[in-house]
Amino acid sequence: MPELMTPALAYIAAALILPLLPQGTPRRLLMLLAPVAGLLVFWGLPHGTYGSFNLMGMHVGLMRIDSLSFIFALGFTLAALMVVIYAWHVRDTIQQVALLLYAGSAIGAVLAADLIALFVFWEVTAVASVFLIWARRTEGAYAAGMRYLIVQIGSGVILLAGIVLLYLDTGSVAFRAMELDSLATWAILLAFGIKCAFPLLHNWLHDAYPAATVTGTVILSAFTTKLAIYALARGFPGADILIYVGVAMALFPIAYALAENELRRVLTYALNSQLGFMVVGIGIGTPLAINGAVAHALSSIFYQALLFMSIGAVLYRTGTSKASELGGLARQMPWTAFFCVVGGLSIAALPATTGFVSKSLVLSAAGYGGLYTVWLALLAANAAAVLHTTIRVPLAAFFAPGKSLRAGEAPPHMLLAMALAAAVTVGIGVHPDFLYALLPNTVEYEPYTFSHLVTQLQLIVFAALAFALLARTGFWPVPRSGILLDTDWLYRRLMHGVLMTLSGLVGTTWRWTALVVRRRLDVFLSGVYRAHGPQGILARTWPTGSMVLWIAILLGTTLVLTYV
Repeated sequence: MPELMTPALAYIAAALILPLLPQGTPRRLLMLLAPVAGLLVFWGLPHGTYGSFNLMGMHVGLMRIDSLSFIFALGFTLAALMVVIYAWHVRDTIQQVALLLYAGSAIGAVLAADLIALFVFWEVTAVASVFLIWARRTEGAYAAGMRYLIVQIGSGVILLAGIVLLYLDTGSVAFRAMELDSLATWAILLAFGIKCAFPLLHNWLHDAYPAATVTGTVILSAFTTKLAIYALARGFPGADILIYVGVAMALFPIAYALAENELRRVLTYALNSQLGFMVVGIGIGTPLAINGAVAHALSSIFYQALLFMSIGAVLYRTGTSKASELGGLARQMPWTAFFCVVGGLSIAALPATTGFVSKSLVLSAAGYGGLYTVWLALLAANAAAVLHTTIRVPLAAFFAPGKSLRAGEAPPHMLLAMALAAAVTVGIGVHPDFLYALLPNTVEYEPYTFSHLVTQLQLIVFAALAFALLARTGFWPVPRSGILLDTDWLYRRLMHGVLMTLSGLVGTTWRWTALVVRRRLDVFLSGVYRAHGPQGILARTWPTGSMVLWIAILLGTTLVLTYV
């Protein structure tokens, strides 16, 4: 049916068929076929809206093809193919179905032509993705998944409230650039910000991703936050507040990434910092800045996936991804170590990697716009990325003194997926014109200028020297097991304690009030019993004269009250 035209249907159909097929090759081929079929739905279509219909007087479009939606849909499709290959060993039906539904709904969301379609796919991503966390089948994964689901569904509820208010204000549910001039648009921005892991709204990211399965973490890193970046770029380009939010996002995870022991959680903090670059670009809002945000989102899909895949392979082979329990794996897992280094060099924006050709767009946009403080803050965040990811992650897992672990090289399918991600990372870095041609705005930009190269190479070298100095003087953090407190302590511990204290006070007050009322009521009932009980004064047999006297008194009282 043309009115239901969307690539998401290819993934949904595959998810419905997959449980009916036997484990093994049939399921794997179906999972490979789904992204290819989804790509064919939108590949080559001219720009426009497809799958349109009226819903209770509202114009709904399931697929909008333009330069912004196309590049995200293409990136998500390639990521889905890559993850399917990485997860070739998985025989868990729950993970397989959740992967298809999650990837399909994310692609459906970036192609949605209106806010109604966006909301539907937005919620499907939340429900489907949580099963990638629960599939690990541990108590911690279940608890983290529940917290993740609450946050993601809450984001959807806020988005729905914003859509309703926007429709009441404007009579339209079109998904286009919005101004922050009403409660509706602020609610929509908040919903996008939760999924994008804005500061103080970010804890679900570091809580849930490391709790997921080996393959679940990889696919989560590719879709959830990048969908939010797309939504921000579509809905709020040029919103000044996003510049300052993005700078905070780029800077605040640095200390956590340097101190965290769990390497997959280290990578979530690194991911959160990289999201800050994208949010800054959206906030600046110039064509160059929007191109930078979009390009960095696309490149981040691959180099972040490469990092998560390499550490996931370590977890798969050793059973741990804690820095304090790892080290010396480079000889046993040389290709995995190599791919981890490639991902680390890309997040550092080394020339000839996709991180360089995308991140330099955002940095140049900040400099050309006269936002020199922002530019310096982003440079500092990039230098920190060299320390906490480029150096620390490969060092802790592969090159630090060994812990007598025995581990074989990653399985061939994992290596193939990592090789594909590395090829994209280096290929785009060497030939950025392919990426630039897909960007939403036509802007002439040359990343490989002398000043860009010198600035970036100096930054990386100085960061490496800083690491050497810190390590030499003993100030480089030593991996230790423990719990690293984040701002979620405020509501998971402090607020919980406050609520428990208030609950105790309310309970004590209620019991004391009930006791006082019960005593007063007992006194009152005792008085009534003394007066009206069998031996009470009002229950006695009164002489006729007394009866007449009391009637006269009551009649007189009534007359006085009536006429006075």
